[in-house]
Amino acid sequence: MLTLFHHPMFAACRFVRLVFGEYGEDLALIEEKPWARRKEFLTLNAAGTLPVLLAEGDTPLVGATVIAEYLDETRGVLKRERRLFAEGPMERAEIRRLIDWYLTKTDGEVTRHLVRERVLKPVMPAEDGGGSPDSGAIRAARANIRQHMKYTNWLAGTRHWLAGPRLTYADLAAAAAFSVLDYLGEIDWREHAAAREWYTRVKSRPSFRPLLTDRVRGLSPVSHYADLDF
Repeated sequence: MLTLFHHPMFAACRFVRLVFGEYGEDLALIEEKPWARRKEFLTLNAAGTLPVLLAEGDTPLVGATVIAEYLDETRGVLKRERRLFAEGPMERAEIRRLIDWYLTKTDGEVTRHLVRERVLKPVMPAEDGGGSPDSGAIRAARANIRQHMKYTNWLAGTRHWLAGPRLTYADLAAAAAFSVLDYLGEIDWREHAAAREWYTRVKSRPSFRPLLTDRVRGLSPVSHYADLDF
């Protein structure tokens, strides 16, 4: 069994967990507090970032996209119609573009800031950056949510899945990001019907069930978080 060093409220970590779930692979989880900079963890990844996968031979693979490419090459190619990457280069490029959109752009403009201010800072020691949430950072992140929801609503309204006719890594990257925001109650799904219908389909998949049981200390999810039909 492979081992993932993760944090339950990091979108990139949730993405990797969803991929493992879709491929039916068992995965051992070790929750890591990256601000603690444990020596044992830094020997695996000197950058101290998450996620990190201990692959075959306990070889550390660092970063969600690196792990996703590795899983496609070692698992996905054997899954045929269940493969989470496309066969054609242009289709693969679109999937990669959307992975980057949700795990880099959405995370950099929205998710990362809300998680830091609302989830991490209240439990981090002051010397590591903990303390009261920055209301300005929260307002800025919330102001950016609408752009990402509108774009996702357009994708979901014009395609069966976000990158095309079938479920791919793109859907799992987007769902990972939105599941964090949904936990925090930051999304008004009523304004984005197509995105809501798409998210309901992803949320109802067996791979999503472990995420719906995630809880963080001192912060319960919104009431509809684990409801498969909101």
